[in-house]
Amino acid sequence: MSLSPALLLRRELCERSCKYAVAHQYPFVESYGEAAIVVYDADLEQRRHGNFLDETYRAILADDGWRRRLEKVHTHRKGLPRMEGGQRRELDSCTSSDALLMNVFCYPRTFSDGRVCRRLGISPDERPRFGFKARVPLAGGRSDRTEVDMLLGDLLVEAKLTESDFQQAAKVTLEGYRDFAEVFDRRALPQTRERYLAYQLIRNVLAAQALGMSFCVLFDARRPDLGEQWHVVMRAVRPVDLRLRCKTLTWQELACDLPRKLRRFLAEKYGIVAADSAPEPQLVE
Repeated sequence: MSLSPALLLRRELCERSCKYAVAHQYPFVESYGEAAIVVYDADLEQRRHGNFLDETYRAILADDGWRRRLEKVHTHRKGLPRMEGGQRRELDSCTSSDALLMNVFCYPRTFSDGRVCRRLGISPDERPRFGFKARVPLAGGRSDRTEVDMLLGDLLVEAKLTESDFQQAAKVTLEGYRDFAEVFDRRALPQTRERYLAYQLIRNVLAAQALGMSFCVLFDARRPDLGEQWHVVMRAVRPVDLRLRCKTLTWQELACDLPRKLRRFLAEKYGIVAADSAPEPQLVE
């Protein structure tokens, strides 16, 4: 039986992270179980964290909103070694898509030459907000608790790495959104008898429609399965202008526009090699 793309990528990231942590002397632990996950310990005295470039981590610590994102508690705490004086955090994990997102967009020189701004279609003075509460309208005048990974200007961004899919939800839940029937041809959406698949994509497209914004999914080129799920959902979007405001981008494509030091970090730690690059550099042994 072949392994899923998500599991294969998770294994690769964990192997890379072990080598990366040892080579650069970052403190870390591994989760229990056969498929061990590398979880880094923050070194607050040295202002270093193995899951982030040093410049990025210092920039995060200096921004109150960004720093609060680091406090997001890990959802699988039972599988992790206990930590004295606190709890394991989601962004300490080597497989965290939120940590990858912050590594890219909190790095001080990411927007310096304007290439990333042009790629994403945003103005150069925008500052990312993480964990944005979109409050998508429901029928009856209420709104939901949708949280989008990042808001950058008028662009909503959902980041993916090793997540198995875009989750699913009961049909009655999604059909309770105010704009659902207007935005989607429900027969064309991926679904089972009682549930819609790709729930996060559907919900975020509804957020983009309600807020008059654009929406982008960032995923790894080694995860073609996520791209396929995206295209199925997009075929079900009715408004042409909304469909044009929704797009995908791989980390590898985005890496083409990033500063050289950040590109080297992504190649070594994540195996994310810019789409226009030669073969990736070898890990430091």
